Amino acid sequence: MNSFPLLTIFVVLPISAGSVILFFPQRGNKAIRWYTICICVLEFLLMTYAFSYYFQLDDPLMQLMEDYKWINFFDFYWRLGIDGLSLGLILLTGFITTLATLAAWPVTRDSRLLHFLMLAMYSGQIGLFSSQDLLLFFIMWELELIPVYLLLSMWGGKKRLYSATKFILYTAGSSLFLLMGALGITLYSSNEPTFNFETSANQSYPVALEILFYIGFLIAFAVKSPIIPLHTWLPDTHGEAHYSTCMLLAGILLKMGAYGLVRINMELLPHAHSIFSPWLIIVGAMQILYAASTSLGQRNLKKRIAYSSVSHMGFIIIGIFSLSDMGLNGAILQILSHGFIGAELFFLAGTSYDRICLAYLDEMGGMANPMPKIFTMFSILSLASLALPGMSGFFAELIVFFGIITGKKYLLMPKIIITFVTAIGMILTPIYLLSTLRQMFYGYRLFNVPNSYFFDSGPRELFVSISILLPVIGIGIYPDLVLSLSFDKVEAILSNYFSR
Repeated sequence: MNSFPLLTIFVVLPISAGSVILFFPQRGNKAIRWYTICICVLEFLLMTYAFSYYFQLDDPLMQLMEDYKWINFFDFYWRLGIDGLSLGLILLTGFITTLATLAAWPVTRDSRLLHFLMLAMYSGQIGLFSSQDLLLFFIMWELELIPVYLLLSMWGGKKRLYSATKFILYTAGSSLFLLMGALGITLYSSNEPTFNFETSANQSYPVALEILFYIGFLIAFAVKSPIIPLHTWLPDTHGEAHYSTCMLLAGILLKMGAYGLVRINMELLPHAHSIFSPWLIIVGAMQILYAASTSLGQRNLKKRIAYSSVSHMGFIIIGIFSLSDMGLNGAILQILSHGFIGAELFFLAGTSYDRICLAYLDEMGGMANPMPKIFTMFSILSLASLALPGMSGFFAELIVFFGIITGKKYLLMPKIIITFVTAIGMILTPIYLLSTLRQMFYGYRLFNVPNSYFFDSGPRELFVSISILLPVIGIGIYPDLVLSLSFDKVEAILSNYFSR
């Protein structure tokens, strides 16, 4: 047990510091921005230093554990801890949130509330990835909903209220299934009711009851991941949200669902996971194919990128349900890789919109000459998204493929069919990405617009773009940066999984 509450400080610091913003003068936009960025940077640097000093990579067990009695009446504990599965996601949260705050620099309306909401999301995400208690996990899961709803409904596009309402209906509705699953597991505990992850992981359930719990959790995480057909809120949300909010959604929020699938469905309910795995691998393969083909038909740039996110989440689903250590490692690598790439693509789409005020691809064209820096960064990140060798997406998708092929659970013919369908989806990926580049950056449409001179990326925007590009290239060249975090934990999950 850790004597110093490091994780509690990391969870509480952003929202506590964010509360101070509400006392800033309304017109002090510059002070609010710098204060928020300093808090984000401080939190990220503290986490990086603490984890590099205290976290043992070769230990698959929970580390930096904290366990405090919180509410006596409910016998409710504040339980936190991290392992190789949550460490990378916590650092990704700090990194993307800091850059999203910098991306929100041009927003001047209700600046205090905007920055407070971003810091509140920061706390909720760190809390969720470090929770070791089902009720605390649910509270942190719910804490995300209100900030995203307000960010979308107040700083979104023309259809922001429709998108925000759709978002809250889907995510709040799915949260009920998460709560019912958590209460069901707790009340079934053998001795006394407990929300403790560790106790629940060692609990056995009747098969029918385990399947019932599993379906509840699966619906909750399928909405947030998202898994088809529960994905329809995502393109609308991305299409209307400000690009700083899109960075948080694509970079972190979608990863919460995938994390829940591993942390709860896979670790706590292994028998049901084994039963559902073949069907969900088929869903993952169909999702890659469906979302890639649907993306090609989108006129709105951000909706096209949103569907590409849904397609890439298909690889994560296949990796999680492949029941092989290589597949699960590939899924974790893809979670982090897409966190960087998705956030960067939405940032570049937003900076392009700031300049030309056009959202639809068939109205664009000829942006390469007046905006060469945006063109260069967009091209590089599009190549990263289509899994070019040397970029993080290449190794993530390759390892997932090997995970399917080498997995011992499935017969040869189903593995060949799944690989073939997935490969077709991968062929569609460069088609819609290169089509996007052609429509945005080539042709002469913008030269016919009056005052056709546009400013290219400034220092702030270049800093954000290059900051995200560096880990994409770093992971692509040396994927052990991420795999070393999760390798021992994945082995522990699967060894426990197959022994039960």
